[in-house]
Amino acid sequence: MYTANGNNDKKNEMLTQHAVLVKKLAYQLKAKLPPSVELDDLIQAGMMGLLDAINRYEDTHGAQFETYAAQRIRGSMLDELRSSDWLPRSVRKNMRDVETAISQLEQSLGKPPTESEVAKKLQLTLENYYVMLGDCSGHQLLYYEDFHESESGEHFLDRFKTDSSSDPIKGLLAGDFRNALISAIDALPEREKVLMGLYYEQELNLKEIGAVMNVSESRVCQLHSQAVARLRVNLKEKSWTGVV
Repeated sequence: MYTANGNNDKKNEMLTQHAVLVKKLAYQLKAKLPPSVELDDLIQAGMMGLLDAINRYEDTHGAQFETYAAQRIRGSMLDELRSSDWLPRSVRKNMRDVETAISQLEQSLGKPPTESEVAKKLQLTLENYYVMLGDCSGHQLLYYEDFHESESGEHFLDRFKTDSSSDPIKGLLAGDFRNALISAIDALPEREKVLMGLYYEQELNLKEIGAVMNVSESRVCQLHSQAVARLRVNLKEKSWTGVV
C-alpha cells in the first residue's frame, strides 16, 4: 500500500497536496451538469475518492499517482451523481419522448428531422420545444440503467460488449462502441457535429461555444440536448458491422 507504514502525516500531506486536483475535476464536471447539482457535493465525493486512491495506490502499478488518483476521484463523483439521481424523472421522460419522435421521423423521412419537424411530432410549438430542450440540460449519452434489461428484454448496450467480466464503461470506450459513437457523431447535422466537437474534444464551456458559433449560451444548451438525443437513437437502433 502507498501508506503501508501507517504514517497519517504522510496521508494528510497527500490529501492537502492533491486537493486542488479534486477541485479542478469537480469544476470540469459541474460545467456539464444542471444548476441543481452542488459543487460542494462533488468536491466532497472527490475527496473521498482521493483518500481511497491514497490508501490503495502502489508504486508497482506503474502509473503516476495523479493519473491513478484522477480516475478514482472521477469515479467517486459519478457514483455520487448516480446515488443522488440528480436528473429528475420528468426530464428523462421528456428526453425519451424526444428520442421516440426523432426515431419515428428518421424512419419515415429517411433523414435526420429538423427541429420544427420534431416539435410538430411532439405536438409542441417550436418555442415550447426549445424550452423542453433547455430544461433537459444534463441529459447524458449513457445512463447506469442502460446496462440493465429493458422492458422488451433487449439490453441497450449488449451489442457493444465483448467481455462481460470487464468494466462495462471501459470496455465500451475501448471497443466497438467507440467506433459506433464516432460514426453516430459524424451523422449529426453539421451544426450539432461542430458543437459536440467543441464541447467534448476542445472542452469549451457553453459560453465559449456560444461565442464561437455566434449563438446564445441557452441555444447551445438546446442544441446539445438535441444532439445527445440523436446519438442515443442512432446507437440504439442502427446495426454496426462487426458488432456482436
